[in-house]
Amino acid sequence: MLTTYLAIAIGGALGAVARHWMGAGLNQSSQLILPLGTLSVNFIGSFLIGGLYIFLNGRPDLSDAYRQLLITGFLGALTTFSTFSLETLLLIEQGHYNTAVLNVLVSVTLCLGSAFLGSSLVKALV
Repeated sequence: MLTTYLAIAIGGALGAVARHWMGAGLNQSSQLILPLGTLSVNFIGSFLIGGLYIFLNGRPDLSDAYRQLLITGFLGALTTFSTFSLETLLLIEQGHYNTAVLNVLVSVTLCLGSAFLGSSLVKALV
């Protein structure tokens, strides 16, 4: 059990650093009205979780700690529904209602589509 917690912690640390690196860089450099950094990490994380779910289910030889490192740790820290929620709330509070709705629609559509694509890709390769 301690091994699993350690694996989650390591994955979480790596995922959090990756999220900060990608999110901060893209949000600062983007001229778009949407928070591109958060959208990007959620899109990539959704793609990866779709693919990893299929891949890991086909590999019963891999330990639970390894699965937890990747899914709960790394991808849990990489993706961020709470940041997406806060950024959308701030758009609403600033009176950018159309942009807030657009952010919700684009984020949910892209992330669900990305999870589907990741899952489909791994199914096709396995």
